[in-house]
Amino acid sequence: MSTIQVRLFRRSDRDQLTRLVNAHAEAVVPGMSVSVNTVLASLERQPREFIVDPWVAERVTLVAEQQNRVAAAAHLLRYFPDEQAGQAYRDAGEIRWLLYWAQTPAGNPWWHDAAPAAGALMTACLAQFADWGVSRHYADGELPVHGVYGVPEQWPHIRALYQQAGFTHAGHTEIVYLARVEDLPRPSGPPLAGLSVRRSVGTSGCRFSAVLGDDVIGYIEVEVFDEGELLTRTAGWADVGNLRVSEPYRRQGVGSWLLGQAADWLRLAHVDRLLDYAWLEGTDPGGVSYEDYRAFLPAVGFRQLTLTRRGWTRPAVSPAGS
Repeated sequence: MSTIQVRLFRRSDRDQLTRLVNAHAEAVVPGMSVSVNTVLASLERQPREFIVDPWVAERVTLVAEQQNRVAAAAHLLRYFPDEQAGQAYRDAGEIRWLLYWAQTPAGNPWWHDAAPAAGALMTACLAQFADWGVSRHYADGELPVHGVYGVPEQWPHIRALYQQAGFTHAGHTEIVYLARVEDLPRPSGPPLAGLSVRRSVGTSGCRFSAVLGDDVIGYIEVEVFDEGELLTRTAGWADVGNLRVSEPYRRQGVGSWLLGQAADWLRLAHVDRLLDYAWLEGTDPGGVSYEDYRAFLPAVGFRQLTLTRRGWTRPAVSPAGS
């Protein structure tokens, strides 16, 4: 039986941890991976997450070492117990992500089943929660990688481990989509007489507005990923920050036309992959049903990558009482 040691992350673990992160990322988004520097930086803070990240009071990264190999790893957060954190996160402990090598090559004596290491790591995570004394237990799978969060369907081993530890899915389910920019609509004439496009700075990227007379009847925002020096293979990627069309002008081709304008801009920027997202239920902030949006995306060139479940919670009990 192989020896398992659960301990704090060391800088010398960085290459093995990065391989573990990228293996899980690439199972969800093709060709998506991050550098060692990105992984290390994400263990310290998330500067792009300017709302929730300041609520974090403490961070701990644990690894389960098995026969001199990092077989499993987890990144934990403790949120402030007072008004320094938002109400939903106040006095919570979160497994931001937990990963382990799920497959063991048959007949290879040098590769050991990592499931026991993952189990020992989970026990250590719950013990850390107990040591912190937090009143809420959360879990997720948000990696420092675009398009990978929640517990994607490609991680059944992580889902099973969370469920065995008493976590249940209490949030919503999202779908992640990907399109090759070359497959998106090309610029065309406006679908409505007098319609024009205006480009400006948006809240989450470059905004293309559909302007009819004095009114903005819709817009799309696309954000080009700018971490080229940190990410290994994401040059040429972007995602849709927002796509909105006012209700009276829906189903008249305005959304497809706006996407074509944005796609043409992305081609000039040498961007060739575009991500988008939709919930499995409900409506978006603009009042569009996600059912309609899920029908729209494949029609304009997007393909579904994954279903991912967000919002895993567990009763705040000590490991001995679980």
